[in-house]
Order: sequence, then C-alpha cells, then structure tokens
Amino acid sequence: MKTDHWMEKLQHSAYVFPAAVLAAAAMLTISESSYERSRDTLSELTQMGRARLLIYSVKQRAVDAESAQRGFLLTRRREYLAPYEEASEDLNRSLKSLRQYYEAQQDRQAQGLHQQLETAVGAKMGELAEVIKRQDLGRADSALELIQAGIGRDQMDLIRQRAEQLLHIENQRVAGGLRNVIDALLLNRIGVATLTALSLLALTLYVRQGRTLAEQRRQQAQAIKVERDQLEVEVQRRTEELTQLAEHLQTAREDERQRLARELHDELGALLTAAKLDAARIKPKLAGLGPEALERLTHLTETLNSGIALKRRIIEDLRPSSLSNLGLLPALEILAREFGERLDKPVHCELEPLLLTPRAELTVYRLVQEGFTNIAKYAQASEVHVSLKAVGQRARIEVRDNGRGFDPRTQPPSTHGLLGMRYRVASEGGSFSVDTAPGRGTRLTALLPLRGPAAPL
Repeated sequence: MKTDHWMEKLQHSAYVFPAAVLAAAAMLTISESSYERSRDTLSELTQMGRARLLIYSVKQRAVDAESAQRGFLLTRRREYLAPYEEASEDLNRSLKSLRQYYEAQQDRQAQGLHQQLETAVGAKMGELAEVIKRQDLGRADSALELIQAGIGRDQMDLIRQRAEQLLHIENQRVAGGLRNVIDALLLNRIGVATLTALSLLALTLYVRQGRTLAEQRRQQAQAIKVERDQLEVEVQRRTEELTQLAEHLQTAREDERQRLARELHDELGALLTAAKLDAARIKPKLAGLGPEALERLTHLTETLNSGIALKRRIIEDLRPSSLSNLGLLPALEILAREFGERLDKPVHCELEPLLLTPRAELTVYRLVQEGFTNIAKYAQASEVHVSLKAVGQRARIEVRDNGRGFDPRTQPPSTHGLLGMRYRVASEGGSFSVDTAPGRGTRLTALLPLRGPAAPL
C-alpha cells in the first residue's frame, strides 16, 4: 500500500516530468558528445591506418625497385625494369602523401624521420638509376663496382629503420585512439544503463496510466466505430459519384469526338473538295502558260489530296466509320491490319462475333486502340495478339504483346490511358486487368456483359 501511495504521489507530482526531461537531455548530451569524440577518433584511426599502409608501401616498393634492377642486370632484358619504373612513381606518391599527413599532424619527430626516409629513398633510387645507366652504356664492371660499394645496402637499411620508427609512432597513436574509443563506449554504457532505468520507471507510470485510461479508450473506440461506419457510407457514395462522373466524361469525350468528326467531314471536306474541283477546272486554262504553271498546279492538287487523306485519318481516329458501317469485327480487323502495316509487326487476331451494345462495342474498339498505342510507344514488341470471345455471359477482349513489359508497382507513361480504360470498362459493368512484368510482355484483359446469348451476327 505504501508503494502504491508513493507511485501515485510520484505520478501526480509536478516535478517528475521536468526532472525526467532534464535527465534525458543530460544523457543525450553526454551520448552525443561521446559519439562525436568517437567519430573523430575513428576518422583519425582511418588516417593512421592509411599512413601505416603508405609506410609499408614505401618499404615494399623500394624492395621491388631493387629486385627489378637486379633482374635487369642478370638478364639484360628491358622488361624487367617495368616494376622499377612503377615503384619509382608509387614511391613519389606515397612519400608525398606521408609528408602531407605529418604536416597536418604537426609532429616534429615524425616529420624529421620522414625527411630522413625521403632522403634515403631518393639516394637509393639514385643509386639504382646510376647502376642501370652504367649497364645501358655497356659499363657492366662499373655498375657491379657501384653495387659492391654497399651504398645501396646502407640506404636500404636506413629506409627499413626509419620506416620501422614511423610504424612504431603510428602504432602508439592507434593504441591511444583505441583507448579513447573504449572510454567513449564505457561512457555510453553508463548512459544506456541510466536511460534504461529511467525507461523502466516511465514504463511503470505508463502502465498505471493505461489502466486508468482503458475505459476511456473503450468509449472512444465505440465512437470511432460509429464515425467509421458513417465515413464508409460517405466513401461509397463518393466512389459512385466519381464512377458516374468518369462515365459522363467518357460519354462527353466520345460525343465531342463525333461532333468534331462530323464538322471535319462536312465543313473541311467540302472546302477541300471544292478547292480540288477548282484546281481541276483551272488546269485546262493553264495549259498554254508553260510547264512551270502546270507543275505548280499539280503540286497544289497533290497537296489537296494529302489534306483530304489527313482529314480522313483524323476523322477515323475521332470516330471510326468502320465501326458504325461495318461492325465491330471488321473494324478491329482493319485497325489491326493498319497497325501491323504501320509498324511492320505481325498482329494475330482471334475474333468471334458477339452481341454487344453499341457503347460496349466502342469500348472494345477503344481498348484495342489504346493497347496498340502503348505497344507502339513503349513495348518494343515483335508480336501482338488480339482476341475476342465469349466466356459464359461475358465477352472477353484481350490485347497481348511479347514486349519488354513494366513493373505494375511503378507508374509508366501509359498509366493514365490504362486508368481511363479501366473506368470506361467499369462504366459498362465490366472488369479490366493488366498482367505484366519486366521482360514478360503485357496483357490487357477486359470482361464486358453480353447483350444477349452469344450468336452469329
């Protein structure tokens, strides 16, 4: 009972929260400070490790240069000097990097040792170069005397000694850095333990408060459930409105296309036809004016013919006359044939005569048209398949290619067209699906209700 009373008193105390905040802030400050020191130390350790590698490299490349020289003297083949030349370049780079490193460290002792190491390396490389020069001049005895003089051996011993001394200095620095990291880890350990204790205390208070608020949460959950049910009804209503709006927009779009096609056919067609007739009437009258006038009139006639053909293509894209005059199957066959001829790709059609409403037929035509458009733009396919058949009381239309496909989790450029097709199919009481994956092609499938039992038209 005394413990419960103390916990309750602590829970309602005005000093608990500020004290917890101050403790947490203090521990976070200590932890961040320790982290910054550890990061700086690790960065220094990385530089130390690089310096150690450079020192090892200087020793090794000096030995490589000497070995390459000996090989050249024994074989007199120039290819044995390749390691010598590489070692000379590597030594210059390594010594330069070490000099910059020790200048940044401002370590007088290390700078002095490095200066001696650099001098010894220079003397050693000079001795090697001189021996090679004498050998090239045909003075083999003189080159051998220079080697036997022991100058190179003394410089090599000095290189090893100074390198070992520099390595010893770097090892001492590494050991000091490791001690700093260990100290920082210990400080973090103490901080974690303290924060854990504070967390346990906070957890205890939280559990007690949770028991107190359980009833309030239950009441809130009940209120949320009622509100969620209302939101679901609202979402369903808004979804139906959006579907109706999409259907209206599709209908308005088709009506506008039909109106534009009619105006292009009537107005623009009449203008182009009249212009062509006028050109035909003028042609006999220009016969005596020379070939240049006839040539210009012929070019004008060809331009008018191209304009009439362009007008026809635009009208067909806006409102396919083949669908209205010939029916769905011939319209799809014409569309597939023109697509195959335009892109030089085989289009395989498997079409069955089905009873569909005029709106559903237009939906099927637009779906195939949209599929061809996406294939031409993005698929890079070599084969295309189109099928229309009855599946129960539904018509199944499918456009399939063996192109590169796409990841359905991403948003390809053709997403908006497919999304519009999905709403168009949904407005006809059907379903639409896209089956694709990178490298596996794309399959567009739509199921639309039949107007009646499948039968020949």
